Amino acid sequence: MRRERQGRPGHPELSHYLHEHLADRMALLRVYDAARDHCQRRACTHDRRCPLVVTGAVVVDERNRVLCLRHQGGYALAEAEPEEADDSLSEAALRLLAEEVGIRDVWTQPGAEGPFLVDVARPGQHRYGSRLRVGIRYLFRSHSRAVFPAAIETGAAAWVPLAQKGVASVRSRVERHLIGTG
Repeated sequence: MRRERQGRPGHPELSHYLHEHLADRMALLRVYDAARDHCQRRACTHDRRCPLVVTGAVVVDERNRVLCLRHQGGYALAEAEPEEADDSLSEAALRLLAEEVGIRDVWTQPGAEGPFLVDVARPGQHRYGSRLRVGIRYLFRSHSRAVFPAAIETGAAAWVPLAQKGVASVRSRVERHLIGTG
């Protein structure tokens, strides 16, 4: 059942994303084909060779800082694998942040409800094993005080200035959304 749910929610979102971001089309064509195959068959027939879908919520505060979680001695964007109870990929991303730092009061900017970035990492370039990793990221806004103060005080999370965010593709897409050039 879990394989089916991962294939179905991502397919319409991925189709819309590819329509909006033509430059990403070639890099994501194999992922789109696998998602479409999952939708049509309602099961995985790829012997666990199909891409692994993870999702992430990129939360930006009123000072254009990005919420990051402590990860391997530094801070990184949070990402999670969808779980059975998640109704959508964006819900899975927000679930992780609610569990880790208590943030619940988030919103999207008009026109930014779908994924704003889909990134792909080949096997060996991520911690998930031997499958292609597809990260579907959603952009949310929030007030910095929406995070449990203890999460910030203990260092479990931090608001990182956008200019210091090391992932160039995330930084440039967030900047374009914030200044309204999509």
